[in-house]
Amino acid sequence: MTWGLALDLLGTFFFALSGSLLAVKRGFDIVASLLLGSLTGLGGGVLRDLIIGRTPAAFDEPIHLLPPVIAMIVMFYLSGHVQRYWKTILMFDAVGLAVFCTTGSVIALDFGMNPPAALLLGVTTAVGGGLMRDVVANHDPQLFNPRDLYAVPAFAGAGMIVLLWQLGWEGPIALYSVTVAVLVFRLLSLQFKWRVPNAHLDRARRRGTD
Repeated sequence: MTWGLALDLLGTFFFALSGSLLAVKRGFDIVASLLLGSLTGLGGGVLRDLIIGRTPAAFDEPIHLLPPVIAMIVMFYLSGHVQRYWKTILMFDAVGLAVFCTTGSVIALDFGMNPPAALLLGVTTAVGGGLMRDVVANHDPQLFNPRDLYAVPAFAGAGMIVLLWQLGWEGPIALYSVTVAVLVFRLLSLQFKWRVPNAHLDRARRRGTD
């Protein structure tokens, strides 16, 4: 197993955990939990692979199907012990986001995509599964939450990977370092409720202080 595959499976597992936990929160059965976890963990990568014109890794390498199954089993037995479901979902989601924005960009670069395209495909890989999860579960997509900066860490991570690869600083150390940096950024944004400027919210806040 290569370091890239190991990191990809880790991201798939944590994204699948977030999907399976949301299924529990919504009262879905175990089959729906597996399907929602699979959609979350594999969806972004499938989108990326279809765009770059290769067989999706989820179908070409069946080992990618294992993390959603494990995630479903973990949630089946531990869901009763997980408190504050949505906060926990976002923490699992943060790991998947950090992993996939970097590995997605690397895969696109290795496939010969130009830097801007690799950046966008890294972001697509990172946010695609979470967007599918929320839409299918009839939950307001976190990607469009005006009080969150969900996509910003993904853009930052994908951008750093593209820059480092352009400078010739490629390899597992750079990949892991950027992944950890993105994860820390995302967790801090959740802890301190960072968000990007929003004209409507900022105007309403100013009116409330007048």
